[in-house]
Amino acid sequence: METTTELKSVALEKIHIGLGAKMVPFAGYNMPVSYTGLNDEHLTVRNAVGVFDVSHMGEFILKGENALDLIQRVTSNDASVLMDGKVQYSCLPNEQGGIVDDLLVYKMSDNEYMLVVNASNIEKDWNWISKYNTKGVEMKNISDSVSLLAVQGPKAILALQKLTDINLSEIPYYTFKKGIFNGEDNVVISNTGYTGAGGFEIYFANEVADKMWNAIFEAGAAFGIKPIGLGARDTLRLEMGFCLYGNDIDDKTSPIEAGLGWITKFTKEFTNSKALLEQKEKGVSKKLVGFEMIDRGIPRHDYLIADAAGNAIGKVTSGTQSPSLNKAIGMGYVTTAFAKVDSEIFVVIRDKAIKAKVVKIPFYKQ
Repeated sequence: METTTELKSVALEKIHIGLGAKMVPFAGYNMPVSYTGLNDEHLTVRNAVGVFDVSHMGEFILKGENALDLIQRVTSNDASVLMDGKVQYSCLPNEQGGIVDDLLVYKMSDNEYMLVVNASNIEKDWNWISKYNTKGVEMKNISDSVSLLAVQGPKAILALQKLTDINLSEIPYYTFKKGIFNGEDNVVISNTGYTGAGGFEIYFANEVADKMWNAIFEAGAAFGIKPIGLGARDTLRLEMGFCLYGNDIDDKTSPIEAGLGWITKFTKEFTNSKALLEQKEKGVSKKLVGFEMIDRGIPRHDYLIADAAGNAIGKVTSGTQSPSLNKAIGMGYVTTAFAKVDSEIFVVIRDKAIKAKVVKIPFYKQ
């Protein structure tokens, strides 16, 4: 068990503790999991505006004439299509068919990119990309100096627009702008939310974290803004069917099995691309699906999934009682024969087979 003395702190830790947040060890950091309660926080983001501190995420800068070449060789998506100010969702495949991490690739300018990686994989990803950096790309790990707030919800734009002259309505999904926000220059404002509720991510230096937090809460007061913990972040992303690294994807799951064929582009060569192309052409034996419970019960990570005869056909990777839909939902890998929408499956909960059915994701539709 991690103890708080060994944990890293985000710049806003004292503010979270002062607000009475329930703090937990997460990816090596002391992080707020909830403030007022999961359901309340979840619905605040769906209906109004909430702020997540996700400063534990990792950021790498890659610079130089071979920066794109390196990104192309280590990521599955085709970063050559990115224009300045565009963002791309991608993954780092490993040599065995699994995924080192999923990540965002930001094109800052020609020959300069920012990669945003999962907190638990910062060191692993850095070492992995460095291993392939054979052409002298300048790499800088800025994770410890950057704070990141995700301001999410339908009213996020109303709150944030008060703090910048950048027209936020002109930042479409998976696009960003860099400029002045709350009087600070070089702030990155990005529309890449993980909640399906709309909103923006704001990257800035740790030194101005308190100033940024306070200004955002002042600007959002009229719209019912609240701080939101990582617990609601998980239920919100699950309602959208977004993968969580370590649960739904990991070192042993392939992007093809995970339904991430859309970020796996065979117009170029990348790590293990030959084997992944073969998977795509020949098909896979298991697939990641979304399902909802028909009978009563909440699916949890690692619960067994069975067929009607009780044969094991897969495992739950993520599950919860959805606050927006008021029903139990989950994701998991099942043998391909059971991956079709409306397939009947059973989740084994406390030795009982509880009926569920495969559904199309996202679970939550606006």
